[in-house]
Amino acid sequence: MKRKNMSAFGVLIVDLHGRVSCATGVANRLEIQRQLLKDLPTHRTDGTGMMALESEEKLIAIFRAADDATVFFLQSTEDEPTLFEFVASVDFAFAIFTYLLNSPYAAMVVVDREARVRYIPPVHEAFFGIRHGEAVGKPVTRVIENTNLHEVVRTSKAEIGKLQTMGGVTRVVSRIPILHAGHTVGAIGQVMFKEPETVHDLSKEVTKLRSEVTFYRNELSGMKRRSFGLEQMVGKSEAIQQLKADIIKVAPLNVPVLIVGESGTGKELASHALHSLSPRHESPMVFVNAAALPSGLVESELFGYEAGAFTGAEKKGRKGKFELADRSSLFFDEIGDMPPEIQVKLLRVLQDGVFERVGGDRARHSDFRLICASNRNFQQMITAGDFRLDLYYRISGVTIRMPSLRERLEDIPELVEKFLSAFAARHGMATKGVDRRVHGYLRELPWPGNVRQLLHEVEKAAIFCEGPEITVENFRPHPMQSGMPDAPVPPRISAPPGGTLQDAVADVERVMIREALLRHKGNKKKVAEELGISRAYLYKKLPDLG
Repeated sequence: MKRKNMSAFGVLIVDLHGRVSCATGVANRLEIQRQLLKDLPTHRTDGTGMMALESEEKLIAIFRAADDATVFFLQSTEDEPTLFEFVASVDFAFAIFTYLLNSPYAAMVVVDREARVRYIPPVHEAFFGIRHGEAVGKPVTRVIENTNLHEVVRTSKAEIGKLQTMGGVTRVVSRIPILHAGHTVGAIGQVMFKEPETVHDLSKEVTKLRSEVTFYRNELSGMKRRSFGLEQMVGKSEAIQQLKADIIKVAPLNVPVLIVGESGTGKELASHALHSLSPRHESPMVFVNAAALPSGLVESELFGYEAGAFTGAEKKGRKGKFELADRSSLFFDEIGDMPPEIQVKLLRVLQDGVFERVGGDRARHSDFRLICASNRNFQQMITAGDFRLDLYYRISGVTIRMPSLRERLEDIPELVEKFLSAFAARHGMATKGVDRRVHGYLRELPWPGNVRQLLHEVEKAAIFCEGPEITVENFRPHPMQSGMPDAPVPPRISAPPGGTLQDAVADVERVMIREALLRHKGNKKKVAEELGISRAYLYKKLPDLG
């Protein structure tokens, strides 16, 4: 066995003329010598280099050229085929190994199975202030401050991303055991980052990316949840039952549908129900916000564009909304707010589904079912010339009217219960109960914002509610919100003669704080919330009240 290992090793020395001065072991073979001298110019790098040879066995040769001779050291790699493949494939392999031994981040301290230093790179020697080669053979704990390489050798367990303070400087390091034939033969230590702050910045970036992934997952989940049917339309009133009956009757038909109604009545919800009950429900519905379509991009957004159609266009082109909605439903929200110049461009495609991409000359066809929604009065817009009559006829094959919340007040208790349950689930909290006076209070309000306004008011009440159930007192409508009770008007304060504006403001503050304290029986948290100030500012003002 020993003889075999010796035959796999060799030394070759050649002079400047290529004559062999000395050859031992495997270097005695003539074919090896010819191959070395033939490939030497290709692999030479500043007088040093590395090459792979293949004869009876696979060899690695490391050479160094002096003024009068070149020395080759040869070693078999029969047990290390990956090393041979690397050197054979990369003609600058020697430069890579040199980099790995000298880079501040890649250079490694090597210890043996006794945790004694076998190699320490020059960059580390300079950092520790030791002479070249001085540390070799010494226990690593006597050379490197706060090291744990001796424990890595003992336990054979790697330590990645650990903080190590050396010479008053903290570094992020890794310590890795080296195994051979199933046994730990040593360990290496490397610096991963010069400063922990680098890891902190990297962690922040990873956290940011994770947050974005979570956001888009939630958005996707939300899109899936929005693809609901009639079961999500809450209420048992006559108005809502009639709406559901109309949707069930119209949904299977391949006719355009116009959904009209006040803002906040749930027109988008009705569009989802129409799509989910139609034969096209297996494909996702495509959305277009007609009010937000910029006139300069309307054609590319709706019809798509070919590759190179304009500066900044995607190389492969892009499908427009009509093309994406093929064999599905196309929902135009707020179509009543669509500018007149865009209305003209819709007429042909809404008539027969034929269109051309921007920059293209081939007619395309899309088989889509059109659903539109608006809170506008089309009769008035048509009379005023703000909406084309021919476009109105093409979008209103069937018109479905959404009832306002005022027409279905008996549905308020069920709606409130649903909103509170959804709010609690979204925020991981227990569902609030409802005081018996709340439903009567809510039924007496006009609700110009309809169900959407009710949703917002219920959620705000749940936020301000500190007990197990929401009460009438928890509803805090904004004073500018139409249809809701006005907030108390602050008392008017007259400044004393000769007083300044600052004095008047201070007087108003004192009066408002004193009266709020009386209303809330000294509850400073509620006072601060009502007045829109921080509790710290409130406490600062309390001594001025006397």
